[in-house]
Amino acid sequence: MNEEIKNETTDNAEKNADNVKEMDLSQSEEIKEDKKASKADKKAQKKLEIELEELKKKNAELESEVAFEKDRALRIAAEYENFRRRSKSERESVYGDAYADAILKILPIIDNLERAEGFESAEDVASGVKMILNSARETLSKMGVEEIQSEGVEFDPNVHNAVMHTEDDTLGENVINAVLQKGYKRGDKIIRYARVSVAN
Repeated sequence: MNEEIKNETTDNAEKNADNVKEMDLSQSEEIKEDKKASKADKKAQKKLEIELEELKKKNAELESEVAFEKDRALRIAAEYENFRRRSKSERESVYGDAYADAILKILPIIDNLERAEGFESAEDVASGVKMILNSARETLSKMGVEEIQSEGVEFDPNVHNAVMHTEDDTLGENVINAVLQKGYKRGDKIIRYARVSVAN
């Protein structure tokens, strides 16, 4: 009986040893699998970290580009605003200078009129008026202003304003027979349309 117990104990010990070996093998395989999974996780994590660093670099580059473009846009807007102010100031200055220049050219006419005011005889007044008229024409000519040719020419709606119509057999159709008020132009710019009477 002791022998049986001994054999049974030995069998149990051997079974336990086999079970322990199987457990050790099973645990060893689990550990190996865990190590493999851990390696794969580490590899994936490293790959993700590298991708994250690349994305951070790209993001930093894009932020830098955006900041540069924003700064550039602000500079262009400031330059445009400065240009606009400068242009406005220059326009006002040019207008003021041109206005003053035009008045300066007209002042001699006023001077001559004031001199003529002191004349006593009709002949002196008539002579003075002729001189003033010539002076005014010279001034207009210096300013680039010329009279619009009207009398005896064909009516042109671009430079003439017809205010009367008459019948005259000696003139052709649409010919100007009288100038009621002279017109003036400077280059292609009409300063005042000629008011005319048109025949036929």
